[in-house]
Amino acid sequence: MPRRQIRVTGAAEAPLRAALRALRTELDVPEAFGPRVLAEAERAAREPTLPAYDATDVPLFTIDPPTSTDLDQAMHLSRRPDGYRVRYAIADVAAFVVPGGLLDAEAHRRVTTLYFPDGKIPLHPPVLSEGAASLLPDQTSPAVLWTIDLDADGRPTSTEVRRALVRSRAKLDYESVQKQLDAGTAEEPLALLKDIGLLREQQEVARGGISLNVPEQEITERDGAYELTYRAPLPADGWNAQISLLTGMAAAELMLAYGTGVLRTLPAAPDGAVGRLRRTARALRIDWPHHVSYAELIRSLDPHLPHHAAFLQECTTLLRGAGYTVFRDGVIPDLTTHAAVAAPYTHCTAPLRRLVDRYASELCLAATAGEEPPEWVLAALDDLPKRMAEGTRRAGTAERECVDIVEAALLKDRVGELFDGTVVDVQEREPTVGTVQLESPAVVARIKSEEGAGALPLPLGERLRVRLTQADPGSAKVLFAPA
Repeated sequence: MPRRQIRVTGAAEAPLRAALRALRTELDVPEAFGPRVLAEAERAAREPTLPAYDATDVPLFTIDPPTSTDLDQAMHLSRRPDGYRVRYAIADVAAFVVPGGLLDAEAHRRVTTLYFPDGKIPLHPPVLSEGAASLLPDQTSPAVLWTIDLDADGRPTSTEVRRALVRSRAKLDYESVQKQLDAGTAEEPLALLKDIGLLREQQEVARGGISLNVPEQEITERDGAYELTYRAPLPADGWNAQISLLTGMAAAELMLAYGTGVLRTLPAAPDGAVGRLRRTARALRIDWPHHVSYAELIRSLDPHLPHHAAFLQECTTLLRGAGYTVFRDGVIPDLTTHAAVAAPYTHCTAPLRRLVDRYASELCLAATAGEEPPEWVLAALDDLPKRMAEGTRRAGTAERECVDIVEAALLKDRVGELFDGTVVDVQEREPTVGTVQLESPAVVARIKSEEGAGALPLPLGERLRVRLTQADPGSAKVLFAPA
């Protein structure tokens, strides 16, 4: 599922970059790996546990941003007489990380890779995550290899998962893939990404699922000022994501049939959250008739339009209620679905960047083989939701703080100016304090009525002129007041 992506360019000594460095210190994020952890990672990179099955004859390829080197997934797509075959290789982190070892303990401490606008803090040492464990081209690597057969409409008919040695043939990026697909020059394994992706999108619509095409925000420094732009995702981004979603759904079904597993679950969004989003749409001049569902609205948006892009960014707030649900011994939980996927789903395709995926892979391997999961998996299972919640909360805090810093930098030279906005939230106990969504630039920030006996409650859901009273990247504070 998508996360909000912000990228910062500019000099390392610029105030914005300095504020982001200070944030990492303030959040006490685990930056450097200790020497003993690094030594264990070096040994593991040289001596991984290799599977017996050799699938290096499958001409896999990866699709990632051009600069990415932590490659979790590689795929090969082919036709069958009655449909399609998806082969999806996932980096096998368990081939390198010994349960109970230093690397394992460090991964449980970090939980996820943390993304900042000017860089990332990895879950595993780069010698593994960007080296031996990564599915880099022309490198033989251990992987968890999924084979999912689809019918002519893109519905799964069978699923198999096993450990295998794999070898990616090519590292592709979204832009070059899109160009080949648009020009009709892609060879069949790549050309089928569009065919299968479109079928899976149709299946998503039919079951009521939602894919957020969240644009990447980029903030660029020019002559001491900052400019905000959006990079809209390409159709190939969405088709590639559909392969990952397909695998996560297949993994969830395997575990549910097996009776033991860990799901990524999300209840339906509460009315209050949807109401806030409706106010945000109004603020950004997006027409959302009451008879139009959230899913229909999302599918109608064009992420190339700045106000649509801004709204899609805010839609990620509806995913904040997601969590991890563990079950075992055939006792199926009450909630097994993810509201945005509209089906059972789990995280299993990004083990280089997310702790839980390593465990999900082991559970699916055991389910396919009809065997008991490894003892180290069962021993950690009950603690996983809490561990993942802590890591996800830290990542969410970092993301929100980064957004505040970026918005403060964007507005730092405009204190005292007037803007058009809409109040999208008001504090129940203090109705003079709330949240305002600007129309341009598309900033969401705190608003507070001027203090005094005449301070009026904020008009929830209404448009108003507001004055910027504070914008300090160093303190990540942006504050408006009614004009």
